[in-house]
Amino acid sequence: MTFQTTIQPSGYHFPIEEHETILEAALKHGYTLPYSCREGACGVCKGKVMEGQVDHGNHLGSALTDMDKAAGMTLFCCARPKSDLLIECQTAGKISDIPVRILPCRVHNMTRLADDVMALQLELPMGEQLRFTAGQHIAMLPKDQKPRNFSLANAPHNGKFLELHIRKVEGGAFTQYVFNEMKERDILRFKGPLGEFRLREDSDKPVIFVADGTGFAPVKSMIEHALHIGLQRPMHLYWGGRRPADLYMLEEAKQWESSGCKFTPVLSEALPEDNWQGRTGLVHQAMLDDFNDLSAHEIYACGTPAMLDAARRDFTAQRCLPDESFFSNAFAPAPEFKSPFQEYKSPF
Repeated sequence: MTFQTTIQPSGYHFPIEEHETILEAALKHGYTLPYSCREGACGVCKGKVMEGQVDHGNHLGSALTDMDKAAGMTLFCCARPKSDLLIECQTAGKISDIPVRILPCRVHNMTRLADDVMALQLELPMGEQLRFTAGQHIAMLPKDQKPRNFSLANAPHNGKFLELHIRKVEGGAFTQYVFNEMKERDILRFKGPLGEFRLREDSDKPVIFVADGTGFAPVKSMIEHALHIGLQRPMHLYWGGRRPADLYMLEEAKQWESSGCKFTPVLSEALPEDNWQGRTGLVHQAMLDDFNDLSAHEIYACGTPAMLDAARRDFTAQRCLPDESFFSNAFAPAPEFKSPFQEYKSPF
C-alpha cells in the first residue's frame, strides 16, 4: 500500500510504501532528512509525527524512549507508515547533486596519532576524486564484514588523500585489522559520501563545535573548510577526552586560534602525572559553564551517543538552544550492506 508523507514546515511531500522507512522514502524521492547511523542507535534522525500512525521498528531504547513515543516522536530511519503522515523536520531539504559511489582506494599512509588512534590516508585511482561536504563520512566495505562508518577528517579543498581517524575498538574486527594487519598499499573499498552532518554556510549564527575523542575528525574537516572559505562567523571548538593522549592533534587545534577559531580542550580523567593545566570535567559541561544563553548559536557535535544525548538535553533545557540549531553525528554501527560485486580488478 502507498501512503503520502508531508514534511512541515517546508511543505515537501512524497509517496511512501508501507515497507519503506520514512528516511528511505525521502532519500529515494530526492529529499534529505538529518541522519547518521541508519540503525536506530544514534537518535540523529529523531522527529515528530504530527498526524498519522507509524510502526517504530527496531531501535535502541536510549535513542527513542517510551516518553519520546508518547510525545509523538519517532526515528525516521526505522519508522514505517501505517497511514498518511505529516511529520515535522526543520532541516529537511533537497538532496545535492553529489553522487554516492562505491570506489576502490589504496592505503597511502598510516600514522599512529595515539596508542589507540590511527590516521589513514587513502588514495583514489588516477583521475578519480570524491566530491563531499565537510562533515560527511564514508562506509568502508571490508570483505565478509559489515560496513564501518568513518568521518572524513580532511576538508574538501584538500582532497588529494582521504583522511580517516580510526580508534582501536576491543573486539572490533575492522579496527583490529587496521592496527594489526593493514599495511601501506593495501587495496580497500568504500561507499560515500554519506550523512547530513555539515556546516550550514547560509547562517550567520556563531558556531560552537563539540567533539569527543575521534569525533574530532569531522569537526576538523568543517573548521578547515570554514577557514579556507573565509567564513566570517565566530567559531569555538570544545574537544574532550579522558587523558592527554585522547587529544591526539592538540597542537594542530591550537593553531586554529590564530585564524579566529577559539579552542578549549577538556579532560575528564586527568591524573597528577599528566601535569594538565587546562579545563577538567565533561566537555559539554565546560560549555554550560561558559555560556548562559545559546539561543543565538548553532552547535555541531560529534561523539558518543551518551555525550550527544546529554549535550542536546542540557543545551536546549538549560541554555535555550533551539532544537533545530543542534546538529550532531554519533558513533554508531553502520547499516548492513550487500556488495554489488565480490571481486574487482584493481585500477592502480
